[in-house]
Amino acid sequence: QFKLIVENPEKLLASGLQVKAVVEYTPKCEENLQDKLILLVDEDIVHIPVLGLIPYCDLEIQSEVDFGEMIANSKLVTKQISISNRGTIAGVFKISYDGVVLLNIKPVRGVVKPKSARKIRVDVCTDVPGVIREMMTVELESRGCTEVWVKGVVVEQVLKVLGVNCGKVLKCINFGPLYFGTSKTEQIYLYNESPECMDWVAVLEDNAIGGEMGTDLQGSTDAVLHDLSLKTKDVDVSTLIMCAPYQGTLEPYEKSLITVCFSPKKFERDFEVNDASPVQDYVVFLRFETAGKRGGSLQNLSGSDSRYVDLALMGSGFPVILTFKPGTEINFEDCYLGEQTQVACTMKNESEFLPVTFRFRKTAHFSTSPARGIIKTKSEKEVMISFSPHQIGIFEMKQIIDIIGTGVDKNNVDVLKTKPFHQIYLTLHGVCKSKRTSIIFAINPGLTPLISNETGQFVVRGRRQVSDTAPVAILKSMRTQIHTHRKNRKREDGALIAFPNDRAASLRPSEWNKKYRTIFTKTERYNYVDPEFAYTDSEQLLREENKKHYVRFISHLRQRRLEREAARRFYIYNNPVSLGIKPAEGLQSPNISTTDFPMEKPQPEMLPVDDNYMLTSRKLAAIVSKSTNKGVWSWLSPMPSSAQEKEDCSLTLTHKQLHQIFIGPSTIDFGDVCVFSTTTKELHIINNLSVHIWIQIEIEVAELQETSPLSQVVPPLTKTHIPVVFETINAGMFKNSFSYKINNKHIGHVLVIAHAKPIELQLSRREVVLSPVSGCLAGTEFRRTVRVCNPRNQPAGFVWRPVTGDRKSAFTIQPTRGFVEPYSDVECEVVWHPGFSTPETGQFTLHVRKGNSVNLKCSAKVTIHG
Repeated sequence: QFKLIVENPEKLLASGLQVKAVVEYTPKCEENLQDKLILLVDEDIVHIPVLGLIPYCDLEIQSEVDFGEMIANSKLVTKQISISNRGTIAGVFKISYDGVVLLNIKPVRGVVKPKSARKIRVDVCTDVPGVIREMMTVELESRGCTEVWVKGVVVEQVLKVLGVNCGKVLKCINFGPLYFGTSKTEQIYLYNESPECMDWVAVLEDNAIGGEMGTDLQGSTDAVLHDLSLKTKDVDVSTLIMCAPYQGTLEPYEKSLITVCFSPKKFERDFEVNDASPVQDYVVFLRFETAGKRGGSLQNLSGSDSRYVDLALMGSGFPVILTFKPGTEINFEDCYLGEQTQVACTMKNESEFLPVTFRFRKTAHFSTSPARGIIKTKSEKEVMISFSPHQIGIFEMKQIIDIIGTGVDKNNVDVLKTKPFHQIYLTLHGVCKSKRTSIIFAINPGLTPLISNETGQFVVRGRRQVSDTAPVAILKSMRTQIHTHRKNRKREDGALIAFPNDRAASLRPSEWNKKYRTIFTKTERYNYVDPEFAYTDSEQLLREENKKHYVRFISHLRQRRLEREAARRFYIYNNPVSLGIKPAEGLQSPNISTTDFPMEKPQPEMLPVDDNYMLTSRKLAAIVSKSTNKGVWSWLSPMPSSAQEKEDCSLTLTHKQLHQIFIGPSTIDFGDVCVFSTTTKELHIINNLSVHIWIQIEIEVAELQETSPLSQVVPPLTKTHIPVVFETINAGMFKNSFSYKINNKHIGHVLVIAHAKPIELQLSRREVVLSPVSGCLAGTEFRRTVRVCNPRNQPAGFVWRPVTGDRKSAFTIQPTRGFVEPYSDVECEVVWHPGFSTPETGQFTLHVRKGNSVNLKCSAKVTIHG
């Protein structure tokens, strides 16, 4: 079967030359052949093996597909296996699977080219927790059937709250008693006991069953019910309970340290009741949820179907109750300047659970010893309040007593600070009297003192010393006319009057432009200027210029400040809404009627994008009601167009913001549908944020390709929907998912479930017995009805055909053909026509177009009366 084609050279083969030989192989049977060529080169013999092999395919496939641990989040998990062909011709494979767990296998049959590999995609839907161990049968050409095992474990995504000290599961935190205005913190671990990363957010359940907001649980039932009717219900729980952090991301099997802070606040009543209990107990549930997974049902948007864990928080709030003896108003005995009176005050802490840390503030003329301290529960402490006046008069001072406790900053919950949280006031009354002082005059021995009367004869003793500076001038000379010289009475210059005994002062250097006159005659007196100390004229001018330099500098700074203020106010008022016109400038307001305003759609109330408050169930319900109570928007823009939309749709949303967006339901179940039919269900989108969001849907499944639109820009506080269209040509169970993106960053998915079935019609009964109606005449027809029901979503056409043998049937049915609309039925009437030797039984077959066939047995019941 081998043939050699060659021409041997007649002459010797020179260097660099060659001879070609062709070997042809023509197989005549399916077997591998082996031969050899013998090449004679001078005296050498070379054996060249020749092999003739049959073309074959060599297919191989992996024996196991291991998905590992997966989270039960209704997502489609994909793995790929390969079928390799190491042969020389293409090979065919076929995969068959009939296991319990639904597996999407694509392709189930195909051809693998030689020296290549073919990828097989296996999808598992993680909607039900459990262990996956299924077997696929793969038929490989030239190798036979082989088994491929599909393994995996679907587990629940579990969140746990653990204690920091014990490490065990924590169900409740009891903060115990606290004063109103103080804070207490507890630390916990949030543990992600699952093999996948998880985003979480904390939500306060302020409307949960079993929650208490400021009720005295120790009181009687009647008192509690009466107290509940008086308390206000609109309480913001996020001001009482703080959690830091309140959102985050947990890696697989990671713990995150979280600080929970309790800060009780006293609720104000609409009106006070004398016998109202001062104690307020709180029971609040803190829920840690998977962020963004709120696609359960449209009727329960404020709740969540995501994985969560609840933590109960308990605590009590108490007011500070301090009593004082002799009371809050303390009267001190009258005393003189420099003396001191004291009053003992007894402070009693009426609380049974908490001590009181107090601190007296400094108050003028009063002092307290001790100024600070701690009073234990049901204990007393005596303080001494002293009145030491520093001036004469009647004093009524307010003594402030600060109550010290631990407080927390909203921006940093982890750090507790000691600060005053409550104040108590005492009113202190005191009178300081003055002593009478006798003034004794002494004879001046001849030396005029620094201060004396006009004659300088008497000096007052017993008074405080004044400053050592000598008075030079105290009054304008033109304001007094006593003893004024006749020629100086009408002078209007600004000269100053000098004291008679200021001769020492007159020897000092004075200003050259000031004039002095005597006190009596107003004559210009001699003013000596010492040339060694006085400024020269040039120095005076230099000083004046220096003063002007600083005056100009300060004026320049003021001018710059005014210009900046004017520019700032210009930018504030430079807009088309406010022109900066001040009211009451003479402009009269026009008379505006309601008809002058165009009918515009009201703009939605904008809520803050992201504040430092925690989400509560009531806040979520309030936000959802604003969005869902409005009409459904349709035909929204598929792409961000305006500048505001582009800015909003480029934002990276936080976990808390994603938790306020509803896209669902997360599982769309079409139920039983017919093949070749089109079924539509709505995917609802509700934007509860104050910014635009951009939703983009990515669908790769052929059964959902008719879904449209796939991109929408949803305005703030708006709801809309996208019709999801399902149609298939293959009967069987369908489970697949499609993904969506929010702002082209945050990815989510929706699971689609459907059971595709062929067109089918059902009969209300499989056997009909016809009997005559009593009182009818002989020969009357026997009649009975049967219903043809359509349980599917596709109209079905039907035809009745009688099943007859050799004899003609005596039964008829009307209508013989027709259509049954989806989820409806049609009444068909069966009639038996009695006659001589007519058969009393018959049978019809209901033939459904592109569907099933059903048999109907008919029989007539004839009664003969003797």
